[in-house]
Amino acid sequence: MLIRLGYDIQFDVTGEVPIVTLLNVHPSREKDLREADELSSDPLVAIENYSDTFGNHACRLLAPAGKIRLQNSTLIEDSGLPDIEGPDAPEVRVDQLPPDVLPFLMNSRYCEVDLLSSTAAELFWNAPRGWGRVQAVCEWVHSRVTFGYEFSNPVRTALGVYTERVGVCRDFQHLAITFCRALNIPARYATGYLGDIGVIVAPSPMDFSAWFEVFLGDRWWTFDARHNARRIGRVLMATGRDATDCAITTSFGSARLISFQVTSDEVQTSSATG
Repeated sequence: MLIRLGYDIQFDVTGEVPIVTLLNVHPSREKDLREADELSSDPLVAIENYSDTFGNHACRLLAPAGKIRLQNSTLIEDSGLPDIEGPDAPEVRVDQLPPDVLPFLMNSRYCEVDLLSSTAAELFWNAPRGWGRVQAVCEWVHSRVTFGYEFSNPVRTALGVYTERVGVCRDFQHLAITFCRALNIPARYATGYLGDIGVIVAPSPMDFSAWFEVFLGDRWWTFDARHNARRIGRVLMATGRDATDCAITTSFGSARLISFQVTSDEVQTSSATG
């Protein structure tokens, strides 16, 4: 399967403003790219590419005063299969986890593990260990939190989601991540493209999506508390402790968003006949 990915984002900038982006496909998926994956700007500015603390492909630029447009279009090959499942994947004792996984057990900006540890134990301590326990977390969050763009709140934390029971996709993931960490299951935030492939097309405009990953056995596995379903065509862009580490753009000054479009569409191909 081929998927056309892209974005067209415009800001109105007051003065010169440095901007950091996480708009590129994650290095783990670069081998699947069939076209260049390069951020371009209008007006043209110098763009520095680098790898951030979490191994994501980041860019840095200095936006001049006025309007600036960030855009890209690329093509990626995908298996066309749903997210991989591992129903037998076991939990790993904390003392046996790889050192680089340990930070994903800790509190972070949006994930207050300490404040929700007792709640997680009460809700999930008797759930089947490993994959089944994470799935139980997803099902609980999915069924008890109401999704709606009108509920978007950039300062809402996992505790806020648990209390208010509303949110957007990132809120669902923050609460699920926090529950998993409280159960000693490493969990990290993930963001990327998730087009309406193999599902009913959503009435809302296409956007970037959030999900989360847990470390079971010897690898990271994809889960999604918002949709609670194995999906087709998920393309990772960035991972981190929570949404703070995975912001699509971070502006160090006044940059007002004036336009935002995302593309994630299956490319229909036809076989040659003759």
